[in-house]
Amino acid sequence: METIDDTTYHIYAKEKCLYHNLNEDDFEEKWEMLKVMIDLLGGDYKVEDLSYIKLAPKVGYGGPGKVLDDHSY
Repeated sequence: METIDDTTYHIYAKEKCLYHNLNEDDFEEKWEMLKVMIDLLGGDYKVEDLSYIKLAPKVGYGGPGKVLDDHSY
């Protein structure tokens, strides 16, 4: 039997949501890409400005997901 993991991630830079409802694979790809882009391009953002939250799978439809982890770089 295959299990489905509906855990999702939201990525933020200085409180602004850049990506929402990412699955784990997409999250890992985007998280690494953002860190590299910030290092290469500089600008208004620093790696320390990045953060993410990890949301538990939902039971049924609608409503907010439960925050499992809240991380900053």
